[in-house]
Amino acid sequence: MVDASSSDIRFHVLDEHIGVITLDRPEARNALTHGMYAELERLVRRAPEQGVRCLVITGSDPAFCSGDDVRQVMGGGEVGQAPVAIDRTPRLTPAAGALLYCDLPVIAAVNGAAVGWGMELALMADIRVASEKAKFGELFVLRGLVSDVAGIGRLAQLVGREKAAELLFTGDVIDAVTAQEIGLVSRVVPHDELLATAVSLASRIAANPPLAVQRLKAGLRDTLDPDWTALGAWVSAALGELFATADHREGVRAFL
Repeated sequence: MVDASSSDIRFHVLDEHIGVITLDRPEARNALTHGMYAELERLVRRAPEQGVRCLVITGSDPAFCSGDDVRQVMGGGEVGQAPVAIDRTPRLTPAAGALLYCDLPVIAAVNGAAVGWGMELALMADIRVASEKAKFGELFVLRGLVSDVAGIGRLAQLVGREKAAELLFTGDVIDAVTAQEIGLVSRVVPHDELLATAVSLASRIAANPPLAVQRLKAGLRDTLDPDWTALGAWVSAALGELFATADHREGVRAFL
């Protein structure tokens, strides 16, 4: 077993060539900071070097990921206060790029709320296994923003255009049963069986010839996915405009 941990993300490799990434900031519902985004990107990109054949991503209870740390990433909603250290270059964000172009299969073990970028993180996985406690929401519109690329480029593939539009336009949060009914997740399991179920599925995948699995994932990406780089540039340009609006500041203040 290989272990590598930062203060907010844990990573270990099981003997079956399975890498487990755990967002570990439970006191903040695993809200993502700039440092966590960078560490997530690093771990995903380096996983093949650790002998990993399948990745499982989960969170420390009680949440999977509550999205961005609002005060750090969104500037806290104060007038004239921009998001901290945001790169204004229109581009696909590095963490999203690492996940979407990763040739390893990725399973999201969704143990609680997956909202905002937490929802995007779940969508960037190839397979989603949900705890009975899981919840899902594209909350961006409530903050005066657009979703990241997965909400636009992958959600409709899973649930259909009309249901995707409803989730994106309303910011509604749905429970695990509803998520399974609309095709957002492949299965819902008891909370205490979640990680074992995800790891069992990952071990079945990792036991197959790895090059064939990687080619299959590349084929799915080439056939079904949009141009993530171009979509990422559009999203970041749109966010650059929306971050400066009064609607966004009001949405963040209401959340806080």
